[in-house]
Amino acid sequence: MANLNIKLVKSLNGRLEKQIATAHSLGLRKIGDMTVQPDNDQTRGKIAKIGYMLQVTEVK
Repeated sequence: MANLNIKLVKSLNGRLEKQIATAHSLGLRKIGDMTVQPDNDQTRGKIAKIGYMLQVTEVK
């Protein structure tokens, strides 16, 4: 199974509480934070909600 490398590239300041909670559930708290998450439907759904704040690359 592949993994996704997710990096927060935009600030969480001024965002809706749901968007901040989604970022925190991915383990992202501040700009530049990176995390590796499994490539599954739950992770893809979170990325879809706040994708404009993220940089996502696939890790094999």
